[in-house]
Amino acid sequence: MVPRPAPQFPTPPLIPEYFAGREVLITGATGFMGKVFDVVRERCPQQLDKLCMVPGDVTKRRFGFDQSALNQLNQVSVVFHSAATLKFDEPLSVAAEQNVRPVLTLMDICDQLPNMQVLVHVSTAYSNAELAEVEERVYPAPVTPEHLLALVDALPASMLQEITPRLIAPKPNTYTFTKAVAESAVSERAVTARYACAIFRPTIVVSSLRHPFPGWIENLNGPSGVVAGAGKGLLRVLRCGAQRRADMMPVDICIDTLIAVAWETGIDNLREARVYQCASSSHAATWGQFRERMLRLVREHPFDNVLWYPYGVICENTVVQKVLEAVLQTAPLCVAHCVARACGLKQKPSLWTACKRLQAMNQALQFFATRHWSFRTTRVQQLAHRLHPDDQKLYNLRPETIDWEQHCVDFVKGARRYLLRERDDDIHAAKRRMRILYLIHKATLLFAIFTMCRLTIRTAPAILWGVAALTRQRNKSALLS
Repeated sequence: MVPRPAPQFPTPPLIPEYFAGREVLITGATGFMGKVFDVVRERCPQQLDKLCMVPGDVTKRRFGFDQSALNQLNQVSVVFHSAATLKFDEPLSVAAEQNVRPVLTLMDICDQLPNMQVLVHVSTAYSNAELAEVEERVYPAPVTPEHLLALVDALPASMLQEITPRLIAPKPNTYTFTKAVAESAVSERAVTARYACAIFRPTIVVSSLRHPFPGWIENLNGPSGVVAGAGKGLLRVLRCGAQRRADMMPVDICIDTLIAVAWETGIDNLREARVYQCASSSHAATWGQFRERMLRLVREHPFDNVLWYPYGVICENTVVQKVLEAVLQTAPLCVAHCVARACGLKQKPSLWTACKRLQAMNQALQFFATRHWSFRTTRVQQLAHRLHPDDQKLYNLRPETIDWEQHCVDFVKGARRYLLRERDDDIHAAKRRMRILYLIHKATLLFAIFTMCRLTIRTAPAILWGVAALTRQRNKSALLS
């Protein structure tokens, strides 16, 4: 990799010094990683006096910026591009318009900014999910960005939907497919761009470890949806491998790493887009451990208005998962939905809607929870060692510092407080309700076991008689022959 002819730093500045006085553009600030600014605004509004919102839409030409908005960006020197759709099952046309075209548009805009120096594109560690071992490099894309966008523009939606499975193979969904194509766009244009580029790949982003405070979470994607569904007594069956690695990363470690990546990219100023993978790797817990901890913790720190005592099973087999889901989850929710409607109880959302959402979430997560990946994180490890000791105190790039037991406690408390907006004052009433639900749950299990035993005892003679009759018939047929 050949550095550009740009001013080099004899002694690299500290990260705060590097960003001091710079104007930074962040796309996707309304997403999870951008919502941290909402918290900072509530707690420390004076720290955001310099923050300026630039209205725009990444699906529009030039992001919908008028000339005054573009002039406002003239002093920008660092850009973080995190705008994207995170839905795994988006139609290919929507995924391409939100994950691929904005990358090309943004780089066109960056080409026009006189002070532009660094672009960091936020991708995902699962952009190459078909590989068991993923290195820190850009892999060849299935199609070029231009070819994909030409197809999206030219083909009718019905035809595009028909060819999507063949087009995205071996990628599991349109999200990972378009993320891989977007990476190839950044990598290709980084060679000739006036500014340095980097690609940042986090794994599954979850609630914060420390900042802005432990357990902060603001969306129902991935594990947070699992915790909320299980804690409310709705989610009881999850298709995943108990021994598979649950590679999750707290959002604040991801953001600390992202900032450090921009710093190193600006310092080194290379002509190639380096890839940084942010993963917990060998320090990650398994899905089985995650299940055990979360079930225990949602019972110890219960949510309000829980429908049933939290319990759940996990399995890898699709048929077993479907049967268990129908018996333990779908059927009880349908019954509860009908009872609630008959009693005139208002449900927001309805239990039937919740049932459909849980099924969709299970379908979306199963690919990632039933496989094992090994993500190389050499570059992030080297970056962590490269930081000045003063920077290391401010920016945590080390997943080995995560205490998963304590983080799971904060995860559940954070989901209760920030995600479900439940008050801490109501926790005692929630615990009383949980104790009652526990007794009902155990009584139901005993009744089910008793009923099964009764049925077995009653039907056993008939079954034995039938088996004996069949045996006699076979013996008789054998003698006649």
